[in-house]
Amino acid sequence: MTVTDSLANGTRAAHDVGLAAWLGGAMFGKFAHNPSLVNIASHTERGSVSNAAWNGYNAINSAGLGAAAIGWTAARLTETRPTNLSATERTLSSAKDGLMAAAVLTGVASGVQGARLARQAPDGAVPVETGTKPAAETPEKAARIQRSLGVLGSANIVTGVALVAVNAVLAQINHSHPAKKRAFSRSSSPRGSNSPLWVGAAVSSAAAALDQARRRRA
Repeated sequence: MTVTDSLANGTRAAHDVGLAAWLGGAMFGKFAHNPSLVNIASHTERGSVSNAAWNGYNAINSAGLGAAAIGWTAARLTETRPTNLSATERTLSSAKDGLMAAAVLTGVASGVQGARLARQAPDGAVPVETGTKPAAETPEKAARIQRSLGVLGSANIVTGVALVAVNAVLAQINHSHPAKKRAFSRSSSPRGSNSPLWVGAAVSSAAAALDQARRRRA
């Protein structure tokens, strides 16, 4: 199955931007937003501000995670299907499959729990110590939800960092040792597309083959 350069580039860009938006939001919330709530005197106002902030970012968070997941799924069905990959790439891609699934599961769970917490009081004004730490007067149900959000937030960050790391290694392998099988998997051509990427892929593959032959002779 072949794909156009424009589609492949757009999907990859959506995947990477989505991953950045989702992980960046999770890290900002964990390490900056949630702890900063202690600067608000009222515990109920802390809850109201926290829930309003997360409700405002949830659309971006969901869209980012969705774009990352859809982008990777599309790639797995086309250019990064197992037959196009080296042994190392297959291992890394399988790891990324698991991490992507974990990211979606924890991301959805975080969204559900965040919505549940906001409903525990009018206007989301649940008394809290910080975004993930209950106050002494926090109702028990809300406290349990908060603690689960703390665990899910940490899982999101660990998963996201691992995803970015695997992504970087895969990109570096593709840059340093491009697989010949992917060179002509694009539908672009000098007649059918203005994109020069098909030339780059072909040249990279030829260079890699020549380098391997030179090393064997040495």
